[in-house]
Amino acid sequence: MRLSVIAAALSATTLLAACSEQPSNNQTQAAAKAPVTQQVAQENLFLSKSPLPYMAPEFDKIGTELYEPAFDAGIKEQRIEIDAIANNPDAPTFENTLVAMEQSGTILKRTRAAFSNLSGLISDDEYQRINTKMAPIFAEHRDNIFLNKALFDRVAAVYDAKDALSKEDQRLVDYYYKQFVRAGAKLNEEQKQRMREINGELSKLSTQFSQNIMKSFKEDTILVSDKAELAGLSEDEIASLKSAAEKAGKEGYMITLVNTTRQPILSSLENRELREKVWRTSSERAQKTNGPIAIEEAQLRSEKAQLLGFESWAHYQLDDRMAKTPEAVFTMLDDLAPKAVAKAKQEAELIQAAIKKDGKDFELQPWDWAYYGAKVRAELYDIDASLVKPYFEMNTVINDGLFFAMNKLYGITMKERNDLPTYHEDVFVWEVFNEDGSSIGLFYLDPYAREGKRGGAWMSAYVSQNHLQGTKPVIYNAQNIPKPAEGQPTLMTFSEVTTMFHEFGHAIHGLFSDVKYPSLAGTATARDFVEFPSQANEDWNIEPSVLANYAKHYQTGEPIPQKLLNKLLESHTFNQGFDTTEYLAAALLDMEWHSIAPGTKIDDVAAFEKNALARHGIDYYPAPPRYKSCYFSHIFAGGYSAGYYAYLWTEVFAADSFAHMQNEGGLNRKNGDHYRKEVLSRGNSRDLMQSYIEFRGQQPTTDALLKRRGLVDGNVK
Repeated sequence: MRLSVIAAALSATTLLAACSEQPSNNQTQAAAKAPVTQQVAQENLFLSKSPLPYMAPEFDKIGTELYEPAFDAGIKEQRIEIDAIANNPDAPTFENTLVAMEQSGTILKRTRAAFSNLSGLISDDEYQRINTKMAPIFAEHRDNIFLNKALFDRVAAVYDAKDALSKEDQRLVDYYYKQFVRAGAKLNEEQKQRMREINGELSKLSTQFSQNIMKSFKEDTILVSDKAELAGLSEDEIASLKSAAEKAGKEGYMITLVNTTRQPILSSLENRELREKVWRTSSERAQKTNGPIAIEEAQLRSEKAQLLGFESWAHYQLDDRMAKTPEAVFTMLDDLAPKAVAKAKQEAELIQAAIKKDGKDFELQPWDWAYYGAKVRAELYDIDASLVKPYFEMNTVINDGLFFAMNKLYGITMKERNDLPTYHEDVFVWEVFNEDGSSIGLFYLDPYAREGKRGGAWMSAYVSQNHLQGTKPVIYNAQNIPKPAEGQPTLMTFSEVTTMFHEFGHAIHGLFSDVKYPSLAGTATARDFVEFPSQANEDWNIEPSVLANYAKHYQTGEPIPQKLLNKLLESHTFNQGFDTTEYLAAALLDMEWHSIAPGTKIDDVAAFEKNALARHGIDYYPAPPRYKSCYFSHIFAGGYSAGYYAYLWTEVFAADSFAHMQNEGGLNRKNGDHYRKEVLSRGNSRDLMQSYIEFRGQQPTTDALLKRRGLVDGNVK
């Protein structure tokens, strides 16, 4: 998975933690004014800033028993702060209203950053219990902020007089004003009460959806007793499955699922019955538990959008994004859908021929695509995946590939910090420096899959950069690379290498942030912009000088043979029909779920999916959606509702920007420094399209995207 659901959650968390709330009806003013530090034991480390460099979390001292009292203290602290802002007798100004809101909520911000991140990295029953308990409390907390009339009146007054402010200050005012309006600040009291009810229910449902997925990762595994059934896997891969079973206290070989419908192991398994079992376990997971939740969430969101004056949830969400309207998104997706399906069907013909060549007479099914697709790839490009992986050893990829490229582009260097505590033994930590030796921040990498860690890959922050409070960024990336057996090297697939570059694109977006206000910093941008820097960073992994530096055999140190490398690069666009179709199908499902009118009755999730895909001509069974509704965490448990299209939207920017850099000399400091200055450092401190134009000189075109996905041929200028 190439996205950051936790990053999306923390974007909202930052806003919450920057504000505070009025007491609810059952809380007294006396309780609100009680000294916060009297409510929590003095040893609770969340009450004060971390003494570690960059205020990095003291992971070795964090226990789950600290969270609830710290949350309570943080909410009470914010209540005091919001009362002071909302009831200030002085006339509202930018400083005493907006800046005061940005400065508030220190304890809650610190605690939520740790909890939100660690609950996806080392989750257990206690993390899930706390999450379930706190979700509706946080939702009420947010409502008490954004439905506070006195506070909104002050924000509105500053908004009306904003022209005298600097551009970045105006951006912050616009941001807050829109957040209040979109939260329902202009509703009447009856409508506000219904809004509170909806928000409370949605918080509970999304939390339950997420926890059902976490439970599925633990329970929906495939246990193989006979090693012979694993034919096609390497001995190292088989040893890894055996190790996974042993760690889970089971006999045999355990296959665990990744987020997506497609499972990487399917490309190697020769046993067709086992392939089908793996695929069905993936495709049919969480139907009973999350099907009803998906329906209820979609219906509640539709009602919420109607309360706020929007036709649908998609209209509401897109009003605050670059795409602006659902029509613009559907137009883009529907324009690409027939091209993608046509390409997928061409690929399917080649795969069906490979099935026949293998002496089989069955019709291509979803669980066959990866296995026989790999055979077609090998035949077309004379490439064997097992011969490629030895050239992508993880430590070499990181140091001689990723960090090498980033040094060439931005002049940064990475110093490993073994003295800082981590939450797991597999986590790496680096301090990041500019070329002149000045420090930037900290970067953590958590590369391996394990029980208690959610699937996929993502980036987020423990501490975000901002000049207002003088903080530097503490950023992390997470992946789910299978951990090899003890003593064996971590050999990565080329897809995993690409994902590592992708996620570090998010990381530098956070690390290079250079803005004043927390709410506008780093990756706190529109959903259909935030994936641009990550996707733009992907292509540096195939830059010839970068590849030459890291694609080396882990045993001999010999560079990857040029012939093998050429075949690997030539095969880069193979299977793009399938890849694009499965992505578009998921994006269209998301838009269909969130375009329903209030009161729409949905009885069957599978029927809804089938009809939605058929409407857009993308109901091609051998290439199913990347995510089906019941495990589509991005949209039902994360921040991507009516926003999954953003990966394609931002890929337009990514492909266009990379083509532009190539035309300007490729991997050099001139390109990197300019991109860092105009895009990566700006966060959301100015209009996002303007940031792109300042970098590129014009708005992006789709020419480079079509070539990048292999849907057209030719050079891109």
